[in-house]
This record gives sequence, C-alpha cells and structure tokens, in this order.
Amino acid sequence: MDEKDVTILSAVARLGTGSAEKLSEETDIPTSTVHYRLEKLRERGVVTNDLLDVDLEAVGLNITVITEVTAEYSEQYHDDVGEALADVEGVNQVYFTMGDTDFVVIAHLSSRGMVERLIEDYESVDGVEQTSSKFVIKTIKDEPRPLNDFDPETLAALLQPDATE
Repeated sequence: MDEKDVTILSAVARLGTGSAEKLSEETDIPTSTVHYRLEKLRERGVVTNDLLDVDLEAVGLNITVITEVTAEYSEQYHDDVGEALADVEGVNQVYFTMGDTDFVVIAHLSSRGMVERLIEDYESVDGVEQTSSKFVIKTIKDEPRPLNDFDPETLAALLQPDATE
C-alpha cells in the first residue's frame, strides 16, 4: 500500500461508498486509477466488501448482546470453540482474548427469545464452561469502517519503514 491507497481508503470510510466516480471527486485521483487500485485492494483482501452496510435496527435487529465466554483449555480450543461460537446464528463478531475471559462474542438480535436461544446455543458448544452476557442499553459509537478513527496523516505515517509509534 502507498499514500494513494491510504487516501482512497480514507475517502471510502468517510463517504461510505465504493463508487470510483465519487471517490475520484473526493480525492482528485483519476477515476480509472481509483477503480484499478480498489480492485487491487480487493484482490489482496484489504477491501472485503462493497460497503453495503445495513442499519440493523431498520431490519429489526435492535438488541446487541455482548457475551464473555470462558472455555476449557485443550489443544486448539481457541480455534474449535471460536469457530463453533462464530457459527451460532446472530453472532457477528468473535474475539479470542487474553485474561480471565477466553472469548468475547457480539450478537445482534430481535427479541428476548432470540437472546435465550443464543445463550443456550453458546452453552451447548463443547468446551464452553461459563458465559456472562450483557445487553447494550445505548450505542455510543459503532464505526463500521475503523479507518475513520484515524487521521490520514497517521495512516500515511504507518507506511514509513521507520514508523515505531
């Protein structure tokens, strides 16, 4: 990646679009260059979707549940248990963590009944010892494009070979 790629990705995050025309207008990079670079970023796995974000509340998924999961230690448990948790319907994110909790799991659901089923599904996973779930009362920040959390200059500095901070 170079500074043009960072400029394009920052514009994608800011505008919420993958339109080469709109990104070209925003960045002053020619449309054909934007299109080519986005395609290369997709091929390399840097860009993983076409930014078709969905308002979860608009489709009825207005309950966010964050669950801490403690699992029984065994060889490859982080992969086996993690993948089983990821396969539970409604689960959007699974993180293997250090500390007292082995996994943090985030799900978006529509009803208390779905929450009950979710917890039952977690507890039926081989290796899961304990769960502790929390309902989100109010979302303060939910940035689907993490590049929005950085100044473009900070991201460009990461490209420098001597970037140590």
